[in-house]
Amino acid sequence: MEPTPSRVPAVRRFSVPGGRDGRRMLVVAVIDKVGTGLWSGASTLYFLYVAHLSVSQIALLMSLSGVLGIAGPPLAGRLADRFPVTRILVVAQLARGAALLALLTTDAYGLLVLFSALGALPDRASSVLTKLFAARVAGPQRIRYQAIQRTAVNIGWAVGATGAAGALTVGTTTAYQALLLANVASYLVIGVLTLRCAEPPAPSRVVAESGLLAGPAGRATPWRDRRYLSFTATEVWLFLDDSILQVGFPLWIVHATEAPVGLAPLVLVLNSLLVIALQVPLSRFGEGRAAARRLLLPIGAAFLTGGAALAASAAGGPWFATTAVLVAAAAFSLAEILHALASWELSLALAPGEAQGAYLGVHGLAQSAQRSLGPVVVGLAVSTGALAWPVLGVTLVGACLAQYRLVRPRTASAPVEVPATGTTGTAATGTAPAGSPVPARTTGARTTGRRAPAAAPPPRGPGT
Repeated sequence: MEPTPSRVPAVRRFSVPGGRDGRRMLVVAVIDKVGTGLWSGASTLYFLYVAHLSVSQIALLMSLSGVLGIAGPPLAGRLADRFPVTRILVVAQLARGAALLALLTTDAYGLLVLFSALGALPDRASSVLTKLFAARVAGPQRIRYQAIQRTAVNIGWAVGATGAAGALTVGTTTAYQALLLANVASYLVIGVLTLRCAEPPAPSRVVAESGLLAGPAGRATPWRDRRYLSFTATEVWLFLDDSILQVGFPLWIVHATEAPVGLAPLVLVLNSLLVIALQVPLSRFGEGRAAARRLLLPIGAAFLTGGAALAASAAGGPWFATTAVLVAAAAFSLAEILHALASWELSLALAPGEAQGAYLGVHGLAQSAQRSLGPVVVGLAVSTGALAWPVLGVTLVGACLAQYRLVRPRTASAPVEVPATGTTGTAATGTAPAGSPVPARTTGARTTGRRAPAAAPPPRGPGT
């Protein structure tokens, strides 16, 4: 029986799962986001004012970098099933720093594209590796750990962005280069801290509630798991909240409403504040596969509410438009918070322990694909007009319902073959519990309840 969401021990509310290594990796995540916040706020302006690229060149550079970055999650997941995740994470962190540092060595467009793309690959890989480490070190408390981590990184991001804003008031080449070097330094620091973390236990000992039926071929692979691939495909659409908040809101406020332009950055501030305030308290509603599945219904409702509020914001004056935009921002932020919990738990619960890295690597493709597809979808919605937002909300509800059906528990009602113990010519008849691996077919008698042929020789085994 799953614990009642309201019954959370007071000590647990203020503790970090995973012990010392869990806390250390939390510090790693915060430092990483502080450095990323410093550079992300200045990267576009660096290419514009220091590297002297045009707007179209910058757009193409970011697009090409994103394409190569898509390969990062599955590659990292596959490697994490074979090598220590902490060591792979250190390599990815140092590779991010090296690629970023290389930008200082040239103004040639081709090299800038190459170095940016080489940095995007380990950057996307790091997110999957960090998720794997968290799942393994926190064990059954992985949802709470993820909630604490998301809260902490939002604080780190805000600190970094504030520092970048201060440095950008100077606006010199040296200021841009200093922000870049500060981010490089953050990669070195987190690399050292990660090396001090012990390798967490094997995933097969911490993954719970896996609903995947393993095939007779041996090691499970996500590329042949149609349910997991379908789940990942719906995730691409549900991650659209990122593009809606970062791209859609600013464009919509400027082009379609009478709300003040200064409201655009406040939307992101509201989003960060809501994540910081609600992510951990709401995490108890996503603990366990069944609880995470139930969250898909309020997620759909939040998406629909946000779409309707955005559409309404185009129909009134400044005060009405501002109120409607803030309601929409709160709704999409709530959808983001709840989806982060459901996505985290379901992506792990549906993955078999022995191939956890490979499965999470495939799941990581959803966010990578959204970063390429999302701005296009949101741009079309803005250009189409107010009706596009509730329509988009309906499609997001549809994705939630489709995923709700996809991740429902599987049941097994028919008898399946179970190898016999202590017999040589027959196999026992049994029914595997729902979600348990189906054993390979034996060479002896079938388990249909019929007697084995009398003349059938016993199977050969060791020492016979």
